Amino acid sequence: ASAATGSAAAHPSGSSTVVAVAREHKFGLAAFIVIALILIGAASYGVYAFLHRAPALTSKDTIVLADLTNTTGDSVFDGTLRQGLAVQLDQSPFLNLLSEDRIQQTLKMMSQPADARLTPDTARDICVRTSSAAVLDGSIAQIGSQYLLTLKAVGCTNGQLLASTEAQASDKNDVLAALGKISSAIRKRLGESLSTIQKYDTPLAEATTSSLEALQAFSRGLAAHDAGDYRGAVPYYQQAIVLDPNFAMAYVGLATVYDDLGKSSVAAQNEAKAYALRDRVTEKEKLYIDSDYDELVLGDLEKTRQVLELWLSEYPQDDTVLRELGVNYAHLGQLQKYLAESQAALRINPSGNNYDDVAAAFIFLNRLEEAQAVIQEAQAKNRDSIPLHSMLYDIAFLQNDPAGMARQLAWFKDSRDSSLSFVSEANTTAYSGQERKALDLMQQAISAATQANDGNEVIANYNADVALQEALVGNVAVARQYASTALQLSTGRDVQFAAAFALVGDAAKSQALADDLAKRFPQDTWVQFIEVPCIRAQLALLHGDASQAIALLQPALPYDLSAFGPVLYSPYVRGEAYLAAKQGSAAAAEFQKILDHSGIVGDEIIGALARLGLARAYAVEAGLSRHAKNGGANPSVQSHALANARKAYQDFLALWQHADPDIPIYKQAQSEYAKLPAN
Repeated sequence: ASAATGSAAAHPSGSSTVVAVAREHKFGLAAFIVIALILIGAASYGVYAFLHRAPALTSKDTIVLADLTNTTGDSVFDGTLRQGLAVQLDQSPFLNLLSEDRIQQTLKMMSQPADARLTPDTARDICVRTSSAAVLDGSIAQIGSQYLLTLKAVGCTNGQLLASTEAQASDKNDVLAALGKISSAIRKRLGESLSTIQKYDTPLAEATTSSLEALQAFSRGLAAHDAGDYRGAVPYYQQAIVLDPNFAMAYVGLATVYDDLGKSSVAAQNEAKAYALRDRVTEKEKLYIDSDYDELVLGDLEKTRQVLELWLSEYPQDDTVLRELGVNYAHLGQLQKYLAESQAALRINPSGNNYDDVAAAFIFLNRLEEAQAVIQEAQAKNRDSIPLHSMLYDIAFLQNDPAGMARQLAWFKDSRDSSLSFVSEANTTAYSGQERKALDLMQQAISAATQANDGNEVIANYNADVALQEALVGNVAVARQYASTALQLSTGRDVQFAAAFALVGDAAKSQALADDLAKRFPQDTWVQFIEVPCIRAQLALLHGDASQAIALLQPALPYDLSAFGPVLYSPYVRGEAYLAAKQGSAAAAEFQKILDHSGIVGDEIIGALARLGLARAYAVEAGLSRHAKNGGANPSVQSHALANARKAYQDFLALWQHADPDIPIYKQAQSEYAKLPAN
C-alpha cells in the first residue's frame, strides 16, 4: 500500500497511476489494456456528454407551459393544474413563462383557436415559433386513492430532456400541495438558485386557494380575460369567490375587468378586498396588489410608482411591471418615460398589451406614423382589440381622414362594445360645434350601454361627459340637466369631477362637490392636484379673483400632460385665468400647450376651444380686449398680436363653420372676430 501511494504521488496523471497500480499488483498486460480501455471510454463519454449537454437556461429564456395530461377522468384537473403551476412558477425571478397573450397570438398564427388545449406537441410548436427554450409538460394519474404528478422540461429544438420530477398526493385534497413540490423541484433542476427558491416559494394553497373548483373557475375567468372578453370573465371570477371568499387574486381579476369596462368604483371595491387578503398571495402578486391598490383605491400615483420600481428591481425581466410602470408615467404626464418603459416591455414580450402601450405613447407624443407602424405590426401578428381600433380612429381624426374614421366606426358597431361607436362619433361631432347632433349620438350611446347592461357607472360617465362638454360651450341649462342625471347614477370620482366642473354656475353645489372629492380622496393625485384645483379655480373666476385662480392651479403644473386623466384641463382653466388677469402672453402659452399636444387631447372639445382661447389671448396682447391693459403698448407688438389674433379666430371659425348657430361660445367668437380692426 505504501509503495502504491508513492507511485501515485510520483505519477499524478491518470494513465501513470494505472501503470503504477498494475505493476504493484503484478497485473498482466491484458488486465492493463482492459483498464485503459475503460478509462478511455469514460473520457470519451465525458467529452460526448459535455458537447451534447443540455444548454443551461437563463432568466431571458422563455418557457412554454403545456397543459398537464389528465388520465384520472376527473375534469376538475383540466386546465386547473396548469393554472396552479403557472402561479407557482411565476414566483420565480429566474424562470420566464411565455405570456398567455403571446400564446394566444401564436395559436392564431397556427390557425388554431385561442383557447386550444396546449398538448405537448402544440406547446412544442409554439415553443419553436416563439424562439423559446423549453416546454414544461407533465401528467396526473390516479393509482387507487393516490395521485401521481409528473413534470418534465424538454428542449424545443432537439427534444432533449432538461429536467424531470414527480410527486405523490395521498388524496385529491393533497394534489395542490404535490403540485407545489414538483414546481419547487423543477425550478432547482433547471438551475435556479436555492436562495431565490426559498425566498419566493409560497405554497399554492396559501398563495391562491385550497379549492380545486375555485382555482378552475379562476383559470376560466383568466382565459376569458386574456382573450379580451371582459364581460365573459366576470361570472367566472365571481364563481371563484363564491367557492373561496378568501381568494385574493380572484378579487384582483374582478377589479381589473371592471376597470377595463369603465366601472372604476366597483373596481376599487374589489381591489380593496384583495388588498385585505394580500397575505394569501405570492410575493410577486403582493406587489401587484399593492400597486393596484395605490392606483385604483387611493389614487396615489407617486406611491404606485415606488411600488412598481420595487417590483421591477426584484423581477427585471417581467414585462407586466414594465408595462404598468410605463402607464404610471403616462398618468404622471411623463410621456417619454411611458414610451421607454413600453418599448422595453415589448422587447421582452412582443404581445398585445405591449403593442397597445407603445402605439399609445407614440400618439401622445404626436408621432403618428410610428404609431401606425406599431399597430400594423400587431395586426400582422393577428392582434386585434378595441384599444387598437380606438387608436386607429384617433390617428385618422388627427390626420383629418374621414374615411379612416368611418372604417373604425363600422368596426365598433360590429363589436361587443357598440356604444363606443356612438361615443367616438359624438366627440368628433362636438369638436366641430355640432352640439345637437352630438347630443343625439350620446343618447344612442347611453341606450346601447343600457341594452348591454353596462351598469350605472358607465351610463353616469356618459352623462357627466355631456354635462362637462355643454358647460364649456355655454349651454348651462343642458349641462345642469345631464350633471344631475349623472350624480343620481354614481358618485364615482370621474363623474363627480365632471359634474362639479359643469355646475360651476351653481357655486354652492360645485363647491360642495369639490369639498367632498377632496375629503373622500385625500391621497388621490388627480383629485388633489388637478380636479379639485380646476373646480376651485373656476369658482374663483366666477367671483372675479383671477390671481387666486392662478395660484390654485400651480400644484397642477407637473401633471399638465397627464395622458389618461382629465386631459389638459388644468392648462385650459389656467389659460382662462390668465385671460381674466389680462396677461395675454401667459394665456397664449397655456392654450398653445393644448394645441401642441393634440395627440393627448384627441377629439376632446377643449382642443377646439383652445383655438378660441388662443385668439382671445392674442387680442388681449394687442390691447383689443376688454380684459387688456391700456396704454404703453409697443405698436409693432400690437400689430403682430393682432395678426395672430385674426388668424386664430379664423382657424376656430373655420373649424366650426358647420356649428349650431345658437351655441353661446360660438356667437361670442363671431362677435369678437367682427370687432377686430382691419389693421
